[in-house]
Amino acid sequence: MTDAAPLKLFNSLTRQLEEFQPVHPGEARVYTCGPTVYNFQHIGNMRAYVFADTLGRALSFKGYALKHVINITDVGHLTSDADAGDDKMEKAASAAGKSAWDIAKFYTDAYWADIERLNIRQPFQWSIATDYVPRMIEFATSIADAHCYELDSGLYFDTSTVADYGRLARAATEDGEGRIEQVDGKRHQADFAIWRKTPDGETRQMEWDSPWGKGAPGWHLECSVMSEALLGMPFDIHTGGIDHREIHHPNEIAQNQAYCSSDHSGARIWMHNNFLIDRGGKMSKSTGEFLRLQVLVERGFHPLAYRLMCLQAHYRSELEFSWDNLAAALTRLKRMVMGVTTLRANADVASNVDHPKLVELLARFDEAISEDLNTAVALTCLDEAIAMKKVDAGQKLATIARMDDVLGFGLTTLERADLRVQPKSAVTSEADIEAALARRKEARVNKDFAASDAIRDELIAKGVEVMDGDPLGWDWRLTI
Repeated sequence: MTDAAPLKLFNSLTRQLEEFQPVHPGEARVYTCGPTVYNFQHIGNMRAYVFADTLGRALSFKGYALKHVINITDVGHLTSDADAGDDKMEKAASAAGKSAWDIAKFYTDAYWADIERLNIRQPFQWSIATDYVPRMIEFATSIADAHCYELDSGLYFDTSTVADYGRLARAATEDGEGRIEQVDGKRHQADFAIWRKTPDGETRQMEWDSPWGKGAPGWHLECSVMSEALLGMPFDIHTGGIDHREIHHPNEIAQNQAYCSSDHSGARIWMHNNFLIDRGGKMSKSTGEFLRLQVLVERGFHPLAYRLMCLQAHYRSELEFSWDNLAAALTRLKRMVMGVTTLRANADVASNVDHPKLVELLARFDEAISEDLNTAVALTCLDEAIAMKKVDAGQKLATIARMDDVLGFGLTTLERADLRVQPKSAVTSEADIEAALARRKEARVNKDFAASDAIRDELIAKGVEVMDGDPLGWDWRLTI
């Protein structure tokens, strides 16, 4: 883009905005901590992938060739992020009476379905943890003599052997180390397992032979190995949820320092999205009941309304979830779709944008995205573009398409009918609703208002709100 603003991103490692300078000119290499596939992902988890997708889209928008890797953790993640408890996969498999491999496949497929419904682009590569276990053993072997020690329970990393351990978490002031498991024989409180031995007399579904005995890799080891294998070190950006900033990512950094015999952290920039919260606090799967994307759909909300709700807040800000906020996002999305649908009917996308008003608007959009992904401001630019009058329709559509390439709604193909999602509790079908509305329209044309009112009351009783005179032209919606 001509005269584009420099891309500045907040680096959690330095706690400041930094201008993006790629390791490899013209290319952006990004690693995102993906899900542990022992259960469905809740919508708080999915916020992390909306953020990572937006980052990737922004890098593409700025002209970089994107190499984005997202991992799938199907082994090694314990029931506590603080390096304690049982393996999540083994525990889920035991509870379901299925193999850990079947559990992993089922929940990976479910996660990928949610990725598609949120219009999140496919990464350069999905990396599956169990595919890299031999490489993990090689990695651990290469650092074991200088940085690790063996206990009965496994191979542990000695955090005193690397410089400035925990600087990402600021553990000395934020009590990050206090959450790590106490294990007899550990040299330091913050030391962590990079290989966990299978206890004597036990057999795990997922276990491998290693120089330290049969067992499985630690969660932290997986990401160091896969990011190095697929992106090299150093690479550009590592993303994840803010909870990873306290233990998981500091442990990755320590391993990276050991492996590379260097003080660099593996990635030049570490980025973390904040929590999605409800009035009861941070979302969690611990209760067994949690909000997932399918629940939103069953309540009558298109998944893209959730994407829009996420983008209305800055990724580093806490975002409170409420049904009212989601409904407001859906209404805003409907307005966007209506405006673009009308425009698409009257124009083709222009190959060039040179109208002064549109050029200025694109520059403001670029500035917003370049200032640490300020999507809230970028969205107002999109709204302005859709509402703008007296400009060439093709250029206007091209401007919207460029903005949408970053924001990721698919406005150039999305239809208003796509946003009608029937709640699970609905007692009538869309075809029945449309037929009733056709009868009601005929009754109103014939001035049979008694029949018109009766049909309206019948629809209301079935949870259908008839919106006469709706400026969006939506005609009806199913109430929640």
